[in-house]
Amino acid sequence: MSRIGKKPVEVPKGVKVSISGRSVSVEGPKGTLGFEHHPDVNVAWDEDEKSVIVTIDESRERDRKVRAQWGTARALIANMIRGVTEGYEKKMEVVGVGWTAAMSGQNIDLKVGYANTIRMPIPQGVSVSVEKQLVTITGADKQAVGAFAADMRAKRKPEPYNGKGIKYADEVIKKKQGKQFGA
Repeated sequence: MSRIGKKPVEVPKGVKVSISGRSVSVEGPKGTLGFEHHPDVNVAWDEDEKSVIVTIDESRERDRKVRAQWGTARALIANMIRGVTEGYEKKMEVVGVGWTAAMSGQNIDLKVGYANTIRMPIPQGVSVSVEKQLVTITGADKQAVGAFAADMRAKRKPEPYNGKGIKYADEVIKKKQGKQFGA
């Protein structure tokens, strides 16, 4: 039995959930999100409790892959509901002398120690704001926000000797001592 899949997903006021076939779409104040669930999973709307219920066929309950899809579908629906109500946010820091991030239209320009400026296009549904060394990425889609933050970090990962690089604001970089000269 999936412990996550068994729990119903409560839908707050102001959020509209529509289920047609295998596609589930959620509409709220921060936007509209949708996804198509696995064929082994059943998604239903409970009007009395104002919640979404995710189930599987009892004969397939022993199958490990089906149980995994059950919990995954429930978690994705819960993330979509949270995304259209509250939204998701990632904060990034650009650490290094002379290293900056700047907005230019629908792109973010990173000057992080290379000869050329790195230009990253901002995906649809994600908004980015820059304050000197701090970059804030927000959006309703958890996957899009996290993927853009990870792509940005991958352009110049933080290194352990000086701590320079692009890192998450809450990330702790363990410093290494480096070489010692003299006796």
